[in-house]
Amino acid sequence: MKRILIVTNDSTVFLVKNRIATAFELFGGRVTEVKNLVKRLDTAVDDRGQKLCDVSFGVITTKYGFVPGNYQIMEYPNVMSNREEYLQADLDKNFVSQTSFMTRPFDKVIMCVPKDMFSMFLDADEIEHGKVIAVTSPEFREECEKRGWTFLERKGARVGDANADEIERLVRELCA
Repeated sequence: MKRILIVTNDSTVFLVKNRIATAFELFGGRVTEVKNLVKRLDTAVDDRGQKLCDVSFGVITTKYGFVPGNYQIMEYPNVMSNREEYLQADLDKNFVSQTSFMTRPFDKVIMCVPKDMFSMFLDADEIEHGKVIAVTSPEFREECEKRGWTFLERKGARVGDANADEIERLVRELCA
């Protein structure tokens, strides 16, 4: 069974307050679209009615760095929202290298992060060529193609309906 990792970054919308929760449960807002994609792929079945793929989810957080979706964390006061804050969070938590390392056992990685954060992953060049489906800004199309990554233009908060359909099609093709 093919293994898929879906990665996004944190949101200022915390659905759980004053107690620990999984990273998947904790975030709402712009993370909701990505969580819906996770659910969609996780419940997808092939032509024989078998589970299509094994889906994992991770959130790049300001406070904790890269956090797998099933890890328990708590809300925090400040959420990064621009290039300078992404760079500072990476200095503090090394999330680019953490996330890049975590991609290794997966067959495909779906990246749904802001363009300034995505550029940090391009600069680091630590994720295997051919491994990523990138939902990002058109300015990165050529860089994605050079790496053999699939480029999808970001539409919507993080993914968009048309991109979710295309991602499912690509994953089905991979798993066939």
